[in-house]
Amino acid sequence: MLTPLSGLRIIEIAGIGPGPFCGMMLADHGAEVIRIEHPDKPGDPRDPLLRGRTAIALDLKSPDAVAEVRRLAADADGLIEGFRPGVMERLGLGPDVLHADNPRLVYGRMTGWGQTGPRAQDPGHDIDYIAVSGTLHALGPAGGRPVPPINLAGDFGGGAMMLAFGMLAAILHAQKTGEGLVVDAAMTEGSALLMSMMWGFRAAGRWPGPRGTNLLDGGAHFYDTYECADGKYVAVGAIEPQFYAALRRVMALDGPEWDAQFDAARWPALKAALAERFRERTRDAWCAAFAGHDACVAPVLDWEEAPADPHNLARGAFVDRDGVVQPAPAPRYAAFDKT
Repeated sequence: MLTPLSGLRIIEIAGIGPGPFCGMMLADHGAEVIRIEHPDKPGDPRDPLLRGRTAIALDLKSPDAVAEVRRLAADADGLIEGFRPGVMERLGLGPDVLHADNPRLVYGRMTGWGQTGPRAQDPGHDIDYIAVSGTLHALGPAGGRPVPPINLAGDFGGGAMMLAFGMLAAILHAQKTGEGLVVDAAMTEGSALLMSMMWGFRAAGRWPGPRGTNLLDGGAHFYDTYECADGKYVAVGAIEPQFYAALRRVMALDGPEWDAQFDAARWPALKAALAERFRERTRDAWCAAFAGHDACVAPVLDWEEAPADPHNLARGAFVDRDGVVQPAPAPRYAAFDKT
């Protein structure tokens, strides 16, 4: 079936986390991705991040393996790697070598700190990169410690997806000019970029408080999660006045204290009152009560519930591949969905 990236060939030097996620995204959208794995470290077939690839086992410390990668890259549109700066050069597979073989090759480099700078050679993981970018500082409960959002902000949002975007932008450039670029994707910078709206809020005086006390970080009573009678949770995102009015209507929040929605000084007391109210019913009972009301209230679904949710089922948001339930490729393309 024709897909948006049909015809592109990408060489992926096996790594962990963001590199495979980038390769998965490119493969999901039709690129031919050839994954170079170490013979002693084959990929786990249950891992969704490795889907859609052809895997070749090569020990890059072998001259013959290096020659094979050069041969593959000479006919490729892009290559992605996630080693520390200088490792690929020492293997004889740096961008200068591969560009001599294939001037239009896009060379994608995925690191935490970037190819240059005082920390470029330091080890690290997602939590370290988002700490230095300022992102981690903003995440966590009021009065509490910073809490990492798993590894979504650094590895995947600020790393893999930025690299995938950079690869495609550079491939478009190469197709027009014949010039292959080096894409330097650093998770520090990518995770900082994800916070752009918050930097704008700060500049406008709309994000004045410490973490956990602002509009979108759990500070507002109308934008948070609440435990219900059965120990399950609902997510409330009633920001706009019409949604807030619907929230008040369904929950019978009639007192004048609820009128000043954006008075941050009142938020802690209103959160406490709302938490007490939500504990009066089960999660599904509350969702039934909110059905048909535009209040921006949704159930917090667990690993088993999310794939079975009627909306997710209707959209095919999850798939079962070889017995492994996993998220389906995204985004969708209307023209291809009809085929």
